[in-house]
Amino acid sequence: MAVSVTLMGAGGKMGCRITDRLKDNDRYEMRYVEPGEQGRERLADRGLSAQSTDAALDGTDIVVMAVPDELIGSITDDVVPKVDSGTMIVLLDPAAAYARVLHDREDVTYFLTHPCHPSFFTAETSMDDEDTDWFGGQGRDRQDIVCALHQGSDDEYSKGEAIARDMYAPVRDAHRVTTEQMALLEPALVETLLGTCLDVICDGYERVVEMGVPEDAARAMLFGHLRIELGITFGYTDFPFSDGAQQAIENAKKEIFQPDWEDRVFGTQNVRESAEMIADAD
Repeated sequence: MAVSVTLMGAGGKMGCRITDRLKDNDRYEMRYVEPGEQGRERLADRGLSAQSTDAALDGTDIVVMAVPDELIGSITDDVVPKVDSGTMIVLLDPAAAYARVLHDREDVTYFLTHPCHPSFFTAETSMDDEDTDWFGGQGRDRQDIVCALHQGSDDEYSKGEAIARDMYAPVRDAHRVTTEQMALLEPALVETLLGTCLDVICDGYERVVEMGVPEDAARAMLFGHLRIELGITFGYTDFPFSDGAQQAIENAKKEIFQPDWEDRVFGTQNVRESAEMIADAD
């Protein structure tokens, strides 16, 4: 018997990705909720139509929240009181759960999942190929996902992981974490830290180009070293940094980063404040 799935925000950017992955999957009976005109047009382009929220929620087994983080609190306040006991609510980001803005109802399951995206080390990546699967879930490069059972009985976890694997297919590994651990991964590790460092690296790239370095040369040098330095730093190769490079790293780290940067990024209060900002928690 097919599992009934209500996809909130079905015509949005993330909603369309999930729609494309699940609409032809016989394991699911899909119901689509999309209030926006452009989103409804995207569904129509796929031969699909949206339902009213009440109709889509009637007797549904799973609700997937493909909606902006800052709206999840108010949307769960509207949606969760209308679903049957035992319904699973799937969130695509830990921010709202970690910020504690979800509607409080003990007899529903809250399940969190997020894609890791295809690894730089395993993907067939071409920087200039418009068909490169950067995000994942496009049927080419496999990716890992992270999952957390935020609320509910432990035997519900397998149901959540199953739909997460289908939403983000093709999936290699699903890593089970806690809600707090997922928040440490995102936003703290991959947005607050990695995103910021990469933004600064891009600023540096633009600076050397402004100083006269040919853009193609700068890009080739940077992307090539990005690969090899990732391999060295994370122990994928026994080829070390040169003594000079290691000394440059140690000296620059003291100049660029504040001594307590790790506490600033990964401290519990800081992570929670970041999640609250993302979820627009009052």
